Amino acid sequence: MFNIIFQLSNLWIMPFWALMIFLPHWHWTKRLMTAPWMVAVLALAYSVLVLPQALAVLPLLANPTLPGIAGLLGTPAGAAIGWIHFLAFDLFVGRWVYLDSRARRLTAWLASPALFFVLLFGPFGFLLYWGLANLAGHKTTEPITTLEAK
Repeated sequence: MFNIIFQLSNLWIMPFWALMIFLPHWHWTKRLMTAPWMVAVLALAYSVLVLPQALAVLPLLANPTLPGIAGLLGTPAGAAIGWIHFLAFDLFVGRWVYLDSRARRLTAWLASPALFFVLLFGPFGFLLYWGLANLAGHKTTEPITTLEAK
């Protein structure tokens, strides 16, 4: 079961990343990215996997140690749960980067490479985007949560 959900989660995210990176101006990309449902699907998959394990995992998370977390992630169940956690939050951050870059009217030549790095290296990609967006100097007063698909 963990392997199937792991594989399906990987397949699930790729169309959204491809749209944000390669077709950022397409009307369907704009429309899909204005709603967070694609991340909610991963959050649901994560919840289905982690909740039955919650009582066993809670002590490790309440008092984390490197050997304890390594042991948890070193199992197929732990790796699948951890990976889906990464996928969900990276997609959440990627969606935010996409929407923020649209609100700032940044060129896709800046936003798309940053999105690629968010996909591969999460926090580093966010840091890269944040730096590029601030260097570009484009500011917005429009909250990114209210952007409409135009």
